[in-house]
Amino acid sequence: MTAPATAKTLDAAALHRLFDQAHTTHTFTDEPVSPDLIAEAYQHMRWAPTAFNSQPLRLTLLTPGAKREEVVEHFIEANRAKTLAAPLTIIAAYAPDWHEHMELLAPQREGARESFAAKPQMRETVGRQSGSIQVGYLLLGLRAVGLEVGPMTGLNPEGVDSVIHTENGWKTLVAINVGHAPNPEDEAAIRPRGGRLEFSQAAQVL
Repeated sequence: MTAPATAKTLDAAALHRLFDQAHTTHTFTDEPVSPDLIAEAYQHMRWAPTAFNSQPLRLTLLTPGAKREEVVEHFIEANRAKTLAAPLTIIAAYAPDWHEHMELLAPQREGARESFAAKPQMRETVGRQSGSIQVGYLLLGLRAVGLEVGPMTGLNPEGVDSVIHTENGWKTLVAINVGHAPNPEDEAAIRPRGGRLEFSQAAQVL
């Protein structure tokens, strides 16, 4: 189907960069990744929608060093070496107390902060679901500013939290290794791509 003439669409190169020509990257070149570049990606992705505009995603940026080494002890074995070798690792988490910011995030919802304060189970559900949605936006944002990403869920969230989230109470969702380019000396830096379902297999029109 041809898009209407008034539709605002990305050009093919941008779409390829974000989607069909993008790959999960396992090892990277040694070029450091500046936190400023992560901040740039965040500045874009923060405008994407979440439930109640809750914006529960929280990020911890781990540069090479003792703290990241301590965190990696709570990863499965297959994810440890490549994480220690990555220029930067992001621990993406959600904040259970996201409702504390409702006066800023949804000022039209009078009394929302107090209402959500009395509903811890709902806050956890919204925090985990919307935080996970925001992780998807973040991956696209990182790719959009020119970075390669390697997201992982092979970790013990509670163990990671015990290292970096004891003071703020954030809850780990995933880890994302980040770099500027795949390591050209590692044949497994980008692995052969698996298949994908066609639209007809993944959708129904009623």
